[in-house]
Amino acid sequence: MLTDPSQKYRPFPPVGLADRRWPSRTLTQAPVWLSTDLRDGNQALFEPMNRERKLRLFHELVRIGFKEIEVGFPSASRTDFDIVRHLIDDNQIPADVTPMVITQLREDLIEETVRSVAGARRVIVHFYNAIAPAWREIVFQMSVPQIVEMVEQYIALFKRLTAAHPQTQWVLQYSPETFCMAELDVSLAVCNAAIRAWDAGPEHPMIINLPTTVEVSTPNVFADQIEWMDRRLERREHIVLSVHPHNDRGTGVACAEQALLAGAQRVEGCLFGNGERSGNLDVVTLALNLYTQGIAPGLDFSDIAAVARVAEECTALPIHPRHPYVGDLVFTAFSGSHQDAIAKGLAAQKPDALWRVPYLPVDPQDLGRTYDSIVRVNSQSGKGGIAFLLQRDHGIVMPRRMQVEFSAIVQALADDSETELTSEQIWDVFERTYLMPVREQAGFIYRAHRLSEQSDGQGIELDLIGADGASVHFQGVGNGPIAATVAALGLPLRIDSYEERSLGAGADAMALAIVEAAWPGVPGSRFGVGRHVNIATASVQAVLSAASRFSEAMADAG
Repeated sequence: MLTDPSQKYRPFPPVGLADRRWPSRTLTQAPVWLSTDLRDGNQALFEPMNRERKLRLFHELVRIGFKEIEVGFPSASRTDFDIVRHLIDDNQIPADVTPMVITQLREDLIEETVRSVAGARRVIVHFYNAIAPAWREIVFQMSVPQIVEMVEQYIALFKRLTAAHPQTQWVLQYSPETFCMAELDVSLAVCNAAIRAWDAGPEHPMIINLPTTVEVSTPNVFADQIEWMDRRLERREHIVLSVHPHNDRGTGVACAEQALLAGAQRVEGCLFGNGERSGNLDVVTLALNLYTQGIAPGLDFSDIAAVARVAEECTALPIHPRHPYVGDLVFTAFSGSHQDAIAKGLAAQKPDALWRVPYLPVDPQDLGRTYDSIVRVNSQSGKGGIAFLLQRDHGIVMPRRMQVEFSAIVQALADDSETELTSEQIWDVFERTYLMPVREQAGFIYRAHRLSEQSDGQGIELDLIGADGASVHFQGVGNGPIAATVAALGLPLRIDSYEERSLGAGADAMALAIVEAAWPGVPGSRFGVGRHVNIATASVQAVLSAASRFSEAMADAG
């Protein structure tokens, strides 16, 4: 890279708009949406869509709720021409949906465009020509007056051609291509010339579309440009002011949001930002950004995964797993601190309350997503995420200190495997660590027990299988099943805490008993778990589990 890029590049000059109003405004409603997936998005594909895929995507866009859809460039593509005629002749366009077609300013292309859409109930015909200095001087070698004259000439031609088809409501859209790089007075002169030539008014609906053909400035500069134009366009009350952001600087969504604050009423883009170079505006992201601000977008993304699959199949473009709102991993947390906060937030979230779950800007269920993949475990995960998965999928609620102990075991396995662990793998680790069936690894295999009331407490008889596979019997007395079990084992085991849980509901629900135990001379504590329909049996098993875990630890230490 250049050590001094200022010798080759210059910042785009700011707009002299000292009294700008857009920064203090707040968005309150969604714009008019125009999908250009079938035209601008299609021309950016390595392999453009065939007829079948184009028609499939068109019907998906209708289902989502787009009321304006750019269906193609019929004067430049026979496929587009045939598809447009098919949609019109076979009544495939709903009454509340308006198709749009695009054409350059050339007589034969305009004539072909009119032929392609004649007979439609209502149609938008999109004229465009580049007006920025580099295009005027290098590409077309035209002066500003010549450009104005050309726009007037071809709009007059369009009026004559459309007059022969009064059954169709004709809407003109004019785009000064490269608007974001042009002088504002030039943009205004060309747009006002188009407005006058079309005679914009109730009888002649018109859209002025201002594109960031190639992003060259920060979004605030584009917003200033839009507000400057919004204040000065002639017949403004009869004009729908539209924007068409691209994403060369990665700020296409920001440009659209700030342009709406600055006076734009309509937005053009593609579902997931497909388009030339870095893409068009990402309509899904903008629409759901509005949704998270409490604004109904007017587009149905309640099954966002289904929309994504249709778009991927039609365009043959994969969606990035971290794509906002729709990516496979956007609602997934691997970080321990994130997992802990999400788990607590979901536990505290009430159905009728404002959404306040940390790290989740939108409720995944609003988009047809589930909570199943929100927390996933790898070596970066923490106790909160592991505990969340055990509770959600298996009903296991671990005490806080047990979460710390078990997460270390799981993370060690994740480090060794260098991969993500599934919920079932975590459950397998839990069973092998605490149950299975009460620590067969250490030779404390539970078979049965009998409790009896004694004059000095509660007695217990334990039937176990020892390390050599032979049956062994222990007896002991204590002030309850747990103390009696410790006494029967004859081990220096100290029970520091005991908790019990119910796994499920009803008379046949399993009970879970959890003990925290200590052993003199052994650092730290160990947890033991028992599971049985009888809570007393689960308690006995929990003590055996803790005792066997200490035995294993001491054996491993030599």
